[in-house]
Amino acid sequence: MVMQSQDRGMTVGLRGQVGELCYRSGLLHSLQRVRSWVQKDLRILAYHRIMPLPDPSTYEFDLELISTPPERFREQMLLLKQRYNPIRLSDVAAALNDGKSLPADAVVVTFDDGYDDNYRNAFPILRELGVPATFFVSTGHIDSGRPYAYDWLVHMILVSDARQMVLPELGVDVALSSDRHARRLVATDVLCRMKELGALEQTTMIQRLEQEWQMPSDTAPPDCRPMSWEQLREMHAAGFEIGSHGVHHWMLSKLPLAELESEVRDSKAALERELGSVPLLMSYPVGSTRAYDDRVIAITRDAGFQLACSYTSGTNPQPLSNRYALNRLAIERNMGKGWFAAMLTMPHLMSYPTPDYPSGRGEVPACSH
Repeated sequence: MVMQSQDRGMTVGLRGQVGELCYRSGLLHSLQRVRSWVQKDLRILAYHRIMPLPDPSTYEFDLELISTPPERFREQMLLLKQRYNPIRLSDVAAALNDGKSLPADAVVVTFDDGYDDNYRNAFPILRELGVPATFFVSTGHIDSGRPYAYDWLVHMILVSDARQMVLPELGVDVALSSDRHARRLVATDVLCRMKELGALEQTTMIQRLEQEWQMPSDTAPPDCRPMSWEQLREMHAAGFEIGSHGVHHWMLSKLPLAELESEVRDSKAALERELGSVPLLMSYPVGSTRAYDDRVIAITRDAGFQLACSYTSGTNPQPLSNRYALNRLAIERNMGKGWFAAMLTMPHLMSYPTPDYPSGRGEVPACSH
């Protein structure tokens, strides 16, 4: 059960403190106006889950997937509407195709994975405020209702009765403490290590652990549930864009060619089957630089997708030359209103960097999802 509480599991750090000071100074609006004259770039915001901040000591899933609580999300979207120009990702594709420039201060809002709190918490706020957004979903999880594998792995590590975890694929043989925080550190380390494995090896490892610990992911608990096609159809009918995040949330660059082509093409087919005609938009799962490559880009382009987003931190200078590797700005759960506003105004200074080897410590998010 999720309960509203102050999350002490992720510190604000220097960026957050500087952001709040800049916001309180009242200078950000003027700085934004100056920046919009001298630098033309596209900001794309990347969210995962919108939900009340749970107590880290009792919450049984991955905290790193929580982007912001609903009330803070509303503040962020109000700021976007008041000071920026929120546009659809398909508007970016249309401008590229027509050789046109994007409007000043253009911002795109995106969501990865397809958790049902996107429908319950984010969708009503976006609809009320008239802010467009794109939701990238892993279609196999929408079909099955099963939890996302990485999140389920974290869940197993946090709540299993096991006192030892042995993962030969990763060279891991570690005792599991009864302390929830200590187990979170183990889960973070496992997530980061396993993303160097092939995607199918990752799946096999997680399934083996489910069997060993007798924790099958047959259905998703309320705190880890994907959206349904019915919910997505409602969102699509309301004007929101639904894009592909693969079928199984596998790292595309870690797949053999046949499986890679199937992930891209089958996700496209599922979207068209369930939603009809949709803009063909892609977000690479775990989309840091190790999760996509030239082969992934070529297959995504050849399948007919118009644009694709990575999870690499940064903005996108105009004219856009990276339409199949668009940078985004990750929104994390410890971002207050001031930090968020400062990041939009000074993204290269105030956003999270993209680490080559995520450590899960300090201000760097543990692992991209």
